Amino acid sequence: MAHSNSAKKRIRQNAKRRLRNRRRKDAVKSSVRSLDEAVQAGDGEKASAQLRDVYKRLDKTAAKGTLHKRAAARKKSRLAKRVNQLG
Repeated sequence: MAHSNSAKKRIRQNAKRRLRNRRRKDAVKSSVRSLDEAVQAGDGEKASAQLRDVYKRLDKTAAKGTLHKRAAARKKSRLAKRVNQLG
């Protein structure tokens, strides 16, 4: 257990940031899941609309530092490839 006030504050800050990061990652995962459902159904219009939402969430998450910007770019590329295969 931490003894100094600064260490106690650091523990509190880390807990807040961890929750914030988890919420952001969960939001990205849920939007990716809905995109996958649209791709599985073969619905091109819905998939492209979902792709825009996923792009937005990934970009915001990367901008906040929760996700690395290159990891976000890699995910976007892979998702776009899947949507484009629908034709």
